[in-house]
Amino acid sequence: MSAIDEATHSDSDRLTGTQWALLLVLSGAIFLEGIDVSMMGVALPSIRSDLGMSTSGLQWVVSAYVLGYAGLVLLGGRAGDLLGRRRVFITFLTVFLAFSGLGGLATESWMLVLARFVTGVAAAFLTPVGLSIITTTFAEGRRRNQAVLVYAGAGAGGFSLGMVAGGLLTSLDWRWVFFAPVLVSAVILVGALRLIPSDDPGRLRTGGYDLAGAALLTAGMLTSVYTVVRVTEVAAWQTLLAVAASVGLLARFAAVERRSASPLMRFEILRSGALVRANVVGMLWIAAFVGFQFAAVLYLQELRGWSELETGLALMVIGIDAILAPLVTPHLVIRFGNTQVIVAGLVAGVAAYAAFLPLGADWTYMAMLPTFLTLGVAFSLTYGPLTIAATDGVAEEEQGLASGLLTMSFQFGAALGLAVVTAVLVGASESGDAANASLGDFRTALTVPFAATVLGGLVMATARKGTTGPVEIAAVRTDALPAESTA
Repeated sequence: MSAIDEATHSDSDRLTGTQWALLLVLSGAIFLEGIDVSMMGVALPSIRSDLGMSTSGLQWVVSAYVLGYAGLVLLGGRAGDLLGRRRVFITFLTVFLAFSGLGGLATESWMLVLARFVTGVAAAFLTPVGLSIITTTFAEGRRRNQAVLVYAGAGAGGFSLGMVAGGLLTSLDWRWVFFAPVLVSAVILVGALRLIPSDDPGRLRTGGYDLAGAALLTAGMLTSVYTVVRVTEVAAWQTLLAVAASVGLLARFAAVERRSASPLMRFEILRSGALVRANVVGMLWIAAFVGFQFAAVLYLQELRGWSELETGLALMVIGIDAILAPLVTPHLVIRFGNTQVIVAGLVAGVAAYAAFLPLGADWTYMAMLPTFLTLGVAFSLTYGPLTIAATDGVAEEEQGLASGLLTMSFQFGAALGLAVVTAVLVGASESGDAANASLGDFRTALTVPFAATVLGGLVMATARKGTTGPVEIAAVRTDALPAESTA
């Protein structure tokens, strides 16, 4: 039995030094993914200027990443279950490192888009496998819930703090937005090689693989996400044709899975109301947040003329969730239960977006601060509890699949929110380019995150009373990190 296993199965509810070290490595990976995405949002105007891209073309810098991520994340999560979580995590962390660096060397827009697509593919395997390592290494109950909330807090913190880091790095050169993750990835890779437990050969698939199902799922998801990110650029009939193609591919995937002796996905997992609800709400929440970030950055930089650094510093307060998520949210979940905490976060999100709707052309930072601060609080109340709800009660051999479903929902939501906000901005602008959007155009676009969050709250309100009970979580001790070596 490994040191991790021995620590995990001890009687104490506190995380040991070895467990904290492993959790920091895995949390570092989700922090890296979050910061990578949000840094890109702040750097987009500089990238457009340097590479001469249109608004629609600029969207593809983000959408290519989302396409690779959301299109392959289910396969990525399942690959960890079948091929070995340590092997998949380390392999695709290396790929993430390499192509993030290549993105920084891009001299043409197509080179940057290609690098972002492959980086998204790497994240599609890396993120759900990292979460499933936590949910299979830490026994279900207090320790796992604490670990999941710390992990989710790191992801939320990375997403929020990335806007600040993006502003600082872009003020030097937008290419540093790509080079900085290379350095972080290298440090995480060293820790992963040392700390992630070896895969148990007895749990790995030794028979045949569902290759037909994998091919159909990948094709169906890629087509679905591609349809969403292209909706602003093609005719309606082309969108309908693409929707029909994606539905056909996914229907064929379902038929193959029902006949397969070794299915890639067991559809019975979708009978869990809590899992389905967490995925739907997660998709709407991230759609709202990403759409808001895109509109807010363009408003500050294109309409108000703020620099990348000023924009990053302005949005910095959203990063308060990096502190609240691991330190405050666990106690709220213990006291009130997952559902109540998520609902409170959604209500806070609705209030934040509503406060930004009457956006003014000369608003001071103090006028915007309530929205940014409330969003940080709202993120800390939703992200972690949604992750617990989506993975609780799932069998160990399907934790990768459950993690993949949630990650797919987040990424599909990001693509959807970005596409809809872009469509509104481009459609409302007289020039057909969001770079020339007026204040009224931004106000119209900001109704999208507001509406998505309201809808998420309505979905969450369907939770039965039985799902609102307190959840066991080990007390979060910030002094539990060991001073000694974790060797």
